[in-house]
Amino acid sequence: MRSTVTDSIATAAVAPRQTAGGRGASRAGGPARRRRRTLTAYLFLAPFLVLFTTFVLAPAVYGLWISLTDWSPFRDVQSFIGFSNYADLFRSGSTTHDDFWQSMGATGIFVVASVPLLVVVPLLVAVLLNQRIRAATTFRTIFFAPYVLGVAVVGLVWGYVLDTQSGILNHLLHVVGIQADVPWTVDTPWVWVSLVGVTVWWTAGLNTVIFLAGLKGINTELYEAAALDGAGAIRSFFSVTLPGLRPVMLFITTTTVLASANMFGQSYLLTVGGPGNATRTAIMYIADQGLSQNNMAPAAAMSYVLFAFLAVVSIVNFRLQRERVEKGSAR
Repeated sequence: MRSTVTDSIATAAVAPRQTAGGRGASRAGGPARRRRRTLTAYLFLAPFLVLFTTFVLAPAVYGLWISLTDWSPFRDVQSFIGFSNYADLFRSGSTTHDDFWQSMGATGIFVVASVPLLVVVPLLVAVLLNQRIRAATTFRTIFFAPYVLGVAVVGLVWGYVLDTQSGILNHLLHVVGIQADVPWTVDTPWVWVSLVGVTVWWTAGLNTVIFLAGLKGINTELYEAAALDGAGAIRSFFSVTLPGLRPVMLFITTTTVLASANMFGQSYLLTVGGPGNATRTAIMYIADQGLSQNNMAPAAAMSYVLFAFLAVVSIVNFRLQRERVEKGSAR
């Protein structure tokens, strides 16, 4: 009996020491374990960081330096001229002022005309596909399929469809009794109708899939509560669906604005920037100046001015959308 009590006391005395020793060992191993985890994370990130630095960060820094010089591929030594290339873009009468801002205007027209359709149409399609309908997966595939096509394929196919003289679309219009040969790709405003329509057909599938994913994340109990309160489909859409999609709407709006502002392939392949230079976007003009005319320094300055405009638009959009999300959460 006395021996048992003695053993219990000894065990109780030793246990705290073991526990304390264990905690000490755990604390000692904590920083080392965190360092190993951090190192492992950076090892996994290393391939991306190498590619990002090589193909994005380094060219961006080099392009910024080019925009501050009189860079020419025909000279071995480039002279630093400061912000002269940027000043020329804002000085009326310079060789780049008029053409650059005309191309920026064309870019603005395309953004204003295409972004609302690239947000509203995919949203409505996503709402319809989110219903319990037969062959829903098949319809989703059909709507997303054009997005996997390359811009060269899209331009070639729609070039045949929209051709003024022998295009399929004008032929169909003749069949239904409309005899006018609509100049889809050679005259305004039809060139904008063509460019916006082709872009919506081509890229709306991606936004539709993203909206569908957002709709799946909305709690169905909210729709049930709205129905109990007497809300119909339209009221539920504005009171439940749209508030639930605000974070998704922010992402889609921002990425769509950026993508539309960088439109190049459709205009290059379908209208070649015409009629005149009406559909020559900023990216087309920058590419022409930098790659065809070898005016790399002014082209680099133009690209950074375009970047600044898009950055401002993105920041404003983020702030406006975030304020709406915060107000919705407060309610």
